[in-house]
Amino acid sequence: MEINSTKPTTSFWIIGVCALLWNLMGVGAYLLQVFMTDEMIAKLPKEQQAEMMITYPAWITALFALAVFGGLLGCIFLLARKKVAYYLFIISGICATIQQVYILTNIELNMIIMPVMVIIVCAFLIWYSKKCIQDGILK
Repeated sequence: MEINSTKPTTSFWIIGVCALLWNLMGVGAYLLQVFMTDEMIAKLPKEQQAEMMITYPAWITALFALAVFGGLLGCIFLLARKKVAYYLFIISGICATIQQVYILTNIELNMIIMPVMVIIVCAFLIWYSKKCIQDGILK
């Protein structure tokens, strides 16, 4: 019985850890948005206060949660070399894309960098995890 044990490259671990850190920042942003009190907002600079006072519909907040926690779990499973990471990245990517497109329709042109970056990172993680499955790294 021959077992195909494709060893991940150093770049796999670098990408996995960077993706994990990226998604941890997303979870942190979500938790800040959900649990920030009025007193905490009052201590922020004026431009950040205005940003934090924007009220999003509940479904956007739910998509935000699914996107960041799905991405975080995807990264954990990616680093554990499990195929389920690909499916979690798909769920995360769909949720994040819908959320970011909604945000893009409601912000000024000079603030588009982060929403576009989020969509690009999600697309990359979906592609990369599928490539890892094809390469035999994820099982």
